[in-house]
Amino acid sequence: MQLAKDVKRALRLGKRVLKGRQAYFQLRQLIEERGPIPEQHFTIGVYFADSDVNIYQMRQWYAPLQKLSERWPVLVLARNASGARQLMRESGLAVEFVQRVTEIERVLEEQRLDVILYVNQNTRNFQMMRYGQRWHVFVNHGESDKMYMTSNQYQTYDFAFVAGDAARERLSRALWNYDVEARTMSIGRPQTDHLEGAPPFTPDERTVVLYAPTWEGDRPAASYGSVASHGEALVRALIATGRHRVVYRPHPRSGVVDSEFGAANARIIAMIDAANRADPTAHHVYDTSSRLGWQLSLPDVAICDISAMVYDRLATGRPLMVTRPASPEAAVDATGYLSVCEWLAAADTPDIAAVLDRVIGDEAARERLGTWSAHYFGDTTPGAPTQRFHAAIAELLTRADAERAQRGLG
Repeated sequence: MQLAKDVKRALRLGKRVLKGRQAYFQLRQLIEERGPIPEQHFTIGVYFADSDVNIYQMRQWYAPLQKLSERWPVLVLARNASGARQLMRESGLAVEFVQRVTEIERVLEEQRLDVILYVNQNTRNFQMMRYGQRWHVFVNHGESDKMYMTSNQYQTYDFAFVAGDAARERLSRALWNYDVEARTMSIGRPQTDHLEGAPPFTPDERTVVLYAPTWEGDRPAASYGSVASHGEALVRALIATGRHRVVYRPHPRSGVVDSEFGAANARIIAMIDAANRADPTAHHVYDTSSRLGWQLSLPDVAICDISAMVYDRLATGRPLMVTRPASPEAAVDATGYLSVCEWLAAADTPDIAAVLDRVIGDEAARERLGTWSAHYFGDTTPGAPTQRFHAAIAELLTRADAERAQRGLG
């Protein structure tokens, strides 16, 4: 028994090493084809220490960062070969592979980089944060009421760009001796200015339902995922009506921790495939696309787990339901939007068609969505979040210039 486990572990390790070497050599080829980046050109840095497994955390920032780069050149500092390779292939941004700390130091000598943005809380962030004479800014990879959003790690950054009033209130309640007013800047959700793309179907009389569950989580308090508890019954019931179109967009890490979660995810995907073969006009969608656009703005209703997807959809002001976690250990912050949201319990999934009819037609619920959208994101008028994002960057660059002038630095 132990020998079999050791063999499996060795095989997994071997595959991981092989994948890493392949990524490294492919990345080197991409770098050679691109050539060196210009020196003293970039003003904004984005630090990403993860592999391609967590590339979704960067993907949602591609469009806002591309827009930002039109005004202030942006350079992504990637520490992992597979992550850097993916970024070079798809981000549309300048990427520098800085595997070693000495390579970070080289880049900092060649580029001013007055502002460094961080999209997650990777422990290797500290290897970048050791360097002063620049602002280190946490921008996160979504807005939500998950426990991740009140981590004391916020204290380590000079500033945090947050979505709006709800985030500031959340941090004020959770953190000791943290000056929210001085160290946070509200920018809304600039991603909503880039909800582009067309669906892989022609809209018709069918009600389009986005089901976007999160993964199973890495600890009991974060077990928000509904794939195993809600997902199969939910999708099965919607397919059976013949009047709904399911857009299934699971978290890319689904099943990484819990094999049963992964198996349920696979069964849902198979269910969608079988339904489309049985009825080619159904056009149910298993969505794995790298960017979010029409998936948030087009569906008539969205069903999301407690995750950033809830708040991405909330920013559109359109009908929304939140799955109630099946695990009693899941930590639920019921002081914000979750205190008034439309909950979906696992026991209600067989009757999901009737539930959605009620939610879509509820005018009072729509008014609540508008009110809470403003509370979480401020002005959601097209273009307003991007303006606030750029204004926050401009303020920090001005402060950087003032700090350098005060110290006699060039």
